[in-house]
Order: sequence, then structure tokens, then C-alpha cells
Amino acid sequence: MSYIGVNSYRFSISWARVLPKGRFGKVNRAGIDYYNKFIDALLSRGIQPFVTLSHYDIPQELEDRYGAWLSPKLQEDFKYYANTCFKFFGDSVKYWVTFNEPNVVVIRGYRSGVYPPSRCSSPFGNCTSGNSEKEPFIAAHNIILSHAAAVNIYRTQYQKKQGGSIGMIMNAVWYEPISNSLEDKLAAERAQSFYVNWFLDPIVHGKYPAEMQEILGADLPIFSESDVEMLRKNRLDFIGINHYTSFYIKDCIFSECEPGPGASRTEGFALRTAEKDGVFLGEPTSVDWLYVYPQGMEKIVTYVKDRYNNTPIFITENGFGKTDNSNSTNEELLNDVKRVEYMRSYLHALAEAMRKGADVRGYFVWSLLDNFEWTSGYTVRFGLHHVDYATLKRTRRLSADWYKQFISNHTVEILSATA
Repeated sequence: MSYIGVNSYRFSISWARVLPKGRFGKVNRAGIDYYNKFIDALLSRGIQPFVTLSHYDIPQELEDRYGAWLSPKLQEDFKYYANTCFKFFGDSVKYWVTFNEPNVVVIRGYRSGVYPPSRCSSPFGNCTSGNSEKEPFIAAHNIILSHAAAVNIYRTQYQKKQGGSIGMIMNAVWYEPISNSLEDKLAAERAQSFYVNWFLDPIVHGKYPAEMQEILGADLPIFSESDVEMLRKNRLDFIGINHYTSFYIKDCIFSECEPGPGASRTEGFALRTAEKDGVFLGEPTSVDWLYVYPQGMEKIVTYVKDRYNNTPIFITENGFGKTDNSNSTNEELLNDVKRVEYMRSYLHALAEAMRKGADVRGYFVWSLLDNFEWTSGYTVRFGLHHVDYATLKRTRRLSADWYKQFISNHTVEILSATA
């Protein structure tokens, strides 16, 4: 990081490493010491820690006791955990994130069941238990209120003294209407409402999106008056956007749709596809969900800017992945021209959104190193550095050198502009 010139590093604290049994057990001092040493090491190199409290994982104890995010009891646990982190790390941490991609947490954990706790029902997935039509909305409701509870603790007890800011990170896909018809344009808006706005609307505006209320009716939980008041007082200081790719959206209310991702009532009757008339929206990659469509960066940032009163934005993840190929030569592993082209085009699109008024405060590439990519394991590589998993040797790719030069060039521009 120091060599490349990044001035901030985003990482997540493992809840179970700090509180193995949640509020029902003791603080793990070894976990506290580990993170304090790590934070000190970053600061000693002039790198600001950008810390996420919840990044998919929670203590198993809380799943066993009351079903994790399906219970409102977890709101109390998250508040206790957040308070513990603010107390032990807050003097050194100026950027806090309550949740990373809560939309992914509830969709993959409680609708498709491909992530823990692996709850779902047919036709969304094949799990031993769960209800894909209702549980994602219950879990989301508890996460939204947990966010507000944590922000309230930070605002009232720590922020003034520690001088930091707090926000939430959403996985954000740009949805392009598959045609210019009004129906498809409305479907693209529904797709955003059932994915990003689902969480941000209650936090910023105090209520769920109108499209969700209209389609889901009684299946959508209700915020009490006290909930709305807490949300109103404890919004967020910034919005984090994890953006990689874009998709077409086709209307499934007024048009006939084949079954597919997004087409169900639970997902807003908005079919998601990467193709139109046999042509992909953007260049396909070896990662099955990743299509190169840099225009999507400018469009999603502008969309969030307009919908949420130009709340400050951080691009908290953006990057190019490639499936591992054991037959690749050393030159192919390190000469990652496609990644450089991707980063260059997406950063250019981000700059366009900024020129048009988006208040973007920072950009984090995913990722500095090849790493463990959730259910893909070590089979997908996003790193600016190649990692030999047998020896753990790290080798700079072309993209690392390109990014170092990019940072250097733009730092000079900023300094000269303010001189």
C-alpha cells in the first residue's frame, strides 16, 4: 500500500473475533489487541483505516440463540458490538461503516440461500428451511434498525470527541432499461428500489420505496413511529458504493417474462439479463456476473447523488476479476492489460459524475491482493498483486504499477491546483 501510494485502507472487523458470544460473553482481548496493532501499523505509514463493522459474518452464538437477523434481538447485539468497537478503536478510526452490502446479505442468505445461514424456499433455492418470500424483508428490517441504533450510539457518545464519520455500503448495480418503453424504464427503477433503495430509502427518507410498498403490501415490515424518529435522527454521513457491473432490465408486469433473476414479485417483476438481441450490454469476462460497462459507474453515482440529496459518496469497491487458469504463463499472470483498461475506463466515468456535481470523497480498488472470494474460494483473482497460494509470494502486476502512476499523477494535479 505504501509503495503504491494509497492513503486509506478499507478492512472489516470480524464480530466474532471481538465478541465470540456477542453480548452474552466477554470481550476477546486478543482480538482487540490484533486490530489495534493493525490500525497502528496503517497509521504509521500515513494510511487511514476505513473500517467496516459487519461484513456478512456474525458470531455463531447469535444464530443459535435466536436466528440472527430474523430476530429484532440482534439490534441490541449489534449496538453492543458497535459500542465496543467505538470504545476500543474510535480514537484512531475516522471512517466507520455499519454494514457491507446488506442487500447481498439478505438476498444470498435468506432468498437464494447460497450464503450462510443458507435459508430459502422453492423456487429460489433448495434449503432445509426458510421462506424466500418473507425472510429477506424481515432480515433487512432488522439490519436497517441496527444501523440506526449503531449510528445513534456513535452520534451521542463518540462522534464529537473522536471526530469521525459513519455510513453504510451498498452493492450497487446499474440497471439499464432493455428498451425505451415506459414499462421497461419503470422496471429499471423498480429493480433499483428492490436492491439499493430498499435499504437507503428508510435510512435517508424514513420509509421503504413506494414500489416495494405497492407490490409487497403486508409482506413488507412496518416502521413504528419511534423507528421513523430514530431513523430520522440517525441517517448517515456518507454512502459507500460497491460497483462492478451493469445489466439490462425487462418489465414483467405489463409484459410476458420467462422465469429468471428479478422476474418474481419478491424481486419487483424486473427481469435481469446481460443480453439484448444476442449482444451483451458490456464486454463479458471470465467471471460470469461481470460485464465491462464503464458508463454504469457514472450513471449509478449520479442516480445515488440525485436520490439522496448528494450525500457524500465513497466508491468502496470496484475492480476486475479473472478466473484462475493453472495453464497461464507467468507473463499472462502479471501482464493484466484488461484490468488496467477496466480501471482506467471506470475511473474516467467516475470523474465525469464528479464533474457533474457528485460529491465523491474517495475510491478503493478491489483488490490489492488476490484473495479468498467467498463461495468462489481462490478460483477468482481480483488482485493488483498476484499471490502464489503455495508460497504466499506476492508479485506486482501491471495494474499495480499503473495504479501507482495514476495516484501519483492525480496527487500532483491536486497539489498544484491548491498551491
